[in-house]
Amino acid sequence: MERLGFRREGELVAAFARKIAESAQTAAPIKLMEVCGTHTMAIHWHGLKSLLPTGIELLSGPGCPVCVTPVRLVDKAVSLAMLPGICFCAYGDMMGVPGSRGSLREAAARGADVRAVHSSLDALALARRFPQKTVIFWGVGFETTAPATAAVIKTAAESGIKNFFVFCGHKTMPAALRLLLAENRSIGGLICPGHVAAITGERAFARLGVPAVIAGFEPLDIMEAVYLLLRQKARGEARLQTAYRRFVSEEGNLTAQALLREVFLPADAQWRGLGLIPGSGLKIAPPYAVWDAENHFEAESGEAEENPACACGEILRGEKQPRECPLFAAVCTPQTPLGPCMVSSEGSCAAQYKYGGL
Repeated sequence: MERLGFRREGELVAAFARKIAESAQTAAPIKLMEVCGTHTMAIHWHGLKSLLPTGIELLSGPGCPVCVTPVRLVDKAVSLAMLPGICFCAYGDMMGVPGSRGSLREAAARGADVRAVHSSLDALALARRFPQKTVIFWGVGFETTAPATAAVIKTAAESGIKNFFVFCGHKTMPAALRLLLAENRSIGGLICPGHVAAITGERAFARLGVPAVIAGFEPLDIMEAVYLLLRQKARGEARLQTAYRRFVSEEGNLTAQALLREVFLPADAQWRGLGLIPGSGLKIAPPYAVWDAENHFEAESGEAEENPACACGEILRGEKQPRECPLFAAVCTPQTPLGPCMVSSEGSCAAQYKYGGL
């Protein structure tokens, strides 16, 4: 999609809204899930739900890496950050995620050297600048951010940087989607993440068993994806379509894929709301194990448990909407978040709170 003027783009969005309304006569009711936090924010920011007819429900899935990070991993991160002499670096959204022992922000208030960074390169730069410090970077995210973490690990190895380590919490998307669809049969179609597919290639999202469309993040991209999903439903199809050809190819980014294979190995991973999913995580491969924080430092997690009153897990599975959580906007707000879906800038609760009239 070329950049369009606001008026022209608005006309095209309205045209898709009319097509969606026509298709809904045969395809609705249907529940569609976007599995990317950027899609979630765009849908709320642009008010796209208000353009959809009755019977089409959009759900937010496990596409926010902050939201799917379990309490046990948060507790390990806080434990690492509290070790003497450690400079612990994490993306800004991870700073406020509550664990059973508090958040990284609270660890900083207790005296830990915790720093928010914009990228893994920022953390590596700190290690270069302060060789007397021990720098740990918390690698979080899906296939989109994992190549950058792999790149800094490889750079540290090639440069002989010995005071830099990575606490790896990266996850991969396809296995989680297959598990989710097997457990929640009410999901009638998926809006798949365009930036993940730009790395993995479209084949990673093939044969999911439901209509699926890889989409971009402009309003027109998302409305087109909804229309294509409804058209598949009306035709009795369940296949993958790519509506983001300007960035997504069948094979994906081969350079990034090769880097991931070199530095990481598949591993079982715990997901908030979904449990343990075999092969859905990444661990640092043996040739680079010297830069793995878990090989050098003791990180306690204890018997970490999710807050039983927080509905974040059910929201990530598509079983609830944010407003159905008893804590939402009552005691859980962006200023006092009790769950990661309210902490993350891409969390469904944060999006609903910010753009839903609150």
